[in-house]
Amino acid sequence: MRGPVSWAVAVRKPDQEIAVEAHSVPGPSKQWLKWPFFRGTYVLVEQMKIGIKALMISANYQMEEEERPSEKQLGWTLGVAMVFFAGVFILLPALFSKLGLRMFGFANPLTENLVEGAVRIGFLVGYVSLISLIPDIRRVFQYHGAEHKTIYAYENDDPLEPEIVDKYTTLHVRCGTNFLFIVAFLTIFGHLILDIALADYSLAVRLSSRVLAIPLLAGIAYEVIKAASRKEHSLVFRIASLPGLALQKITTRPPTRDQIEVAIKAMEAVIAREKLAVPDRQAAAERAVIDQGAERAEPEGQTPDAEPGVEPVPPT
Repeated sequence: MRGPVSWAVAVRKPDQEIAVEAHSVPGPSKQWLKWPFFRGTYVLVEQMKIGIKALMISANYQMEEEERPSEKQLGWTLGVAMVFFAGVFILLPALFSKLGLRMFGFANPLTENLVEGAVRIGFLVGYVSLISLIPDIRRVFQYHGAEHKTIYAYENDDPLEPEIVDKYTTLHVRCGTNFLFIVAFLTIFGHLILDIALADYSLAVRLSSRVLAIPLLAGIAYEVIKAASRKEHSLVFRIASLPGLALQKITTRPPTRDQIEVAIKAMEAVIAREKLAVPDRQAAAERAVIDQGAERAEPEGQTPDAEPGVEPVPPT
């Protein structure tokens, strides 16, 4: 679970006890959070770092010391996964569309990119569907569902008790799955622009540009989600969330009560740490107001947002 300034991981140990660790979110230079498009890339990298650390914590509780992967090994695993992602979901659909369509005389940038986007989304859905058949991955997806149920209970001010949490759906509109779909859709337009701009260059150059554009597209996707989430009940946001919600029917599964208990422990740890961070954030805001010579401070009792102008978000 993650909040604005902290995150926590809960692990069911072999003896069935639940171990919980809470940490502060790595403190970025605040200017990164003020730069549109750059901040999306930063957040993505930050999440990957937190993910590696969470895996290390989980492994430490689940495995014997000699079996535990090192941080370096996990880093290499992540690197291989990124290469696999770029090859299968970026380069392969591009080669399929460009070379395949040209064999049939359809050498048109718009057609090529529409087909490429459709192939990419098909690969994504197919890949997630296949790995969901693996028992261990299916269990991960159950924990994913437990996370969403717990967040819904928190958002509705319900007691964080397994029987109450379990009544909620496993689908959530602010899940990172939506991010994947938005990136997939943006690649259609982004790659079309690249093909037009680099029309005189070789196929190898145009394919390489697609890989290099991943951080930019991720940054744009972040801004789209950020803007849309301010109006979650709008028709535009609901429509934009539909593909991600559909994919969540695969990436989330109904959890067991013991899995919900683990999710609740992680949520409680984040809530407790966020409450401890409130005075520090309030003091920092007051110092900033003084330094800037502002005429008024934050209204009494109001906690400054984790990011200026954005409503505080629940742990996700």
